[in-house]
Amino acid sequence: MCWTDRAGALKKLTVFLTFLGLVAVTAAMAWSGFDSVLHAVMRIGLGGFLVMVCCQLLVDGVLGLAWHAAFPELGYFRLLSARMVRDAAATCLPFSQLGGIVIGIRATCSSHGLYKGDKREVALPEAACANLVDITTEVMGQVAFVLLAVAFLVAHQRSSPFVVPVVCGAVFLIVGTAGFIWTQRHGGNLFRKFGGKFTRSLASQWHENLTQGADDLQEQMEAAWSRPWHICRSALYHFVGWLGSAAMLWLTARFLGAHLTFPNAIAVEGVTCAIMSLGFLVPGSLGVQEGAYMALGHAFGIDPSVALGLSLLRRGREIIIGIPVLLAWQFMEMHSLRSNDKNDGGKAAYSPSSSVVKDTHLG
Repeated sequence: MCWTDRAGALKKLTVFLTFLGLVAVTAAMAWSGFDSVLHAVMRIGLGGFLVMVCCQLLVDGVLGLAWHAAFPELGYFRLLSARMVRDAAATCLPFSQLGGIVIGIRATCSSHGLYKGDKREVALPEAACANLVDITTEVMGQVAFVLLAVAFLVAHQRSSPFVVPVVCGAVFLIVGTAGFIWTQRHGGNLFRKFGGKFTRSLASQWHENLTQGADDLQEQMEAAWSRPWHICRSALYHFVGWLGSAAMLWLTARFLGAHLTFPNAIAVEGVTCAIMSLGFLVPGSLGVQEGAYMALGHAFGIDPSVALGLSLLRRGREIIIGIPVLLAWQFMEMHSLRSNDKNDGGKAAYSPSSSVVKDTHLG
């Protein structure tokens, strides 16, 4: 199967999973009762919803701080905005998490003159390295958060059917994270050893570009992982961010009149995040998030309509933040492209070589 056929099959799979997720959300609302779900959501009020949006922005600030802890040489506001663009693309656009990562790399490369403390251009290998390491440290913090959630779940209900699957999922995350870290530290050597056999049939220029790109990325990875204290700080900040998401769940439940303690909120949010991680191919975790909230809400005595309302309010605050972020980023991208075309005297628009350079550096 050629590359275009694989890309087409992946696109069809994404569309199918999106449609399936929408059907699952609609079915869940119908089963719970549309009126009951709407009544539960409306109980928060406009003021309460704005409080939740502000809390989400605070958590986003912590996530930006976590990324900056691993890469202090990059500006905080560059990383914060790139992180928000990456999350917005993953939650608001019909992409899987992989699509959000690609857009996050592009956003890390772009500066648009917004980052007063970091005027330099960020090349593609450095941006890719920064995003991969940030995702890795986030998963490291998530593993600790999921294990804490399992502990609280066992303390609340030892016979819960979620304990064994979530523990298995946590083990899977640990093994996967360890393998991901090993790949980041040694992947370049493997590519140099075996990748050349597969790229020699390509044009010599492409072969050299791929080899050079792999070497540059490997150098960036080795530099990032040579600072273990920065990695540990980043993982710790991400763990605080996960606790912040549990705090938002606890506060939202209070607004909706549900009785949920903070340890129980950690259990619900942690197990939900673990389930959503396993369904990372589903765009926006449509249906996966709703099903997890409803099942776990039942385990903690929360009415299904309220549990579904918690999920919908979470999506609501993500959309309220994500859509303006994507629109602002797209506007700045268009402005940057027009400025580059004017500076180049219109030659870049018609020059294949300059187009390749732009695509290569994503800037």
